[in-house]
Amino acid sequence: MGQVLRRYQDRFEPVVTRVLLIGIFVTGLTAQFVRPVGDALEGKAYLGGALLSLVGYVLYDAVKDLSTTLRLPTRGQVKSRELGVFVSEAFRARTVDIRFLGYTGETLYNELYHRLEGLIEDPGPTRHVTIQVLIPDFGQPMTVPSRVGDTGAPLDDPDFRKRLEGKCQEYDETLSTLAERLTAVGRVSAHCEYRVYPGIPRDKICIFNRELVLHGLYDVMARTVLRGAAPEYYDPKGYRTDLNVWSLEGAEDSKALIATWNRHLDNLWSLAAAPPWRGSTP
Repeated sequence: MGQVLRRYQDRFEPVVTRVLLIGIFVTGLTAQFVRPVGDALEGKAYLGGALLSLVGYVLYDAVKDLSTTLRLPTRGQVKSRELGVFVSEAFRARTVDIRFLGYTGETLYNELYHRLEGLIEDPGPTRHVTIQVLIPDFGQPMTVPSRVGDTGAPLDDPDFRKRLEGKCQEYDETLSTLAERLTAVGRVSAHCEYRVYPGIPRDKICIFNRELVLHGLYDVMARTVLRGAAPEYYDPKGYRTDLNVWSLEGAEDSKALIATWNRHLDNLWSLAAAPPWRGSTP
């Protein structure tokens, strides 16, 4: 409910504010030249107030444009926990295209879930949604994630890999079900799909609407303990990963780099296999 109210606020606040400012301006200007109106309002500085309102109107437009420009950095570095801002911005578009390559995608999943769920009640401008997620092939032996051996060497752990695979399967099924519900309603066509790539989770890449790229490197030596005196595992922490940001609004080299990343993920997606819970390869 809170997200719905915020969306309505974002949609109607600019209109209401402008109407109020224009109303004050027109009233003040009328009172300056139409005596009955001026007498009714019992004021003397109508023209000054009208001009001030007009200035406020102009400044309001300028500030709104500036806030839109500054909402997302054109180049810089952000934390993975800030992904929600970028997801929200991506869903302002009519056609939403979000692609991810990384570990389990848990940080992104949480944001996508709430966004897709919100579209069922209020689609806003969005009419098409495509989500593509590339995760490691947890069905293959891996050095990361893995169990930490006595000497620090990585030891493949099929049970740990199976646990991670189950988590990704849950994410895939949940988002795909939401996408199917959205499509069935008819106002938004949506598709979500997971595929797997060979190798360890090294890069974390998010591409939003093919025009903004976030890229970072996982700490492949990060360790975790599942419970009590259980063994340690090499288990990258995606939410701790810093992400570099490139936008089409940036310099010319940013545009070239974004084109390269788009082409790279397109190619990886074409080569990637469907995970076992989907039953077949593309």
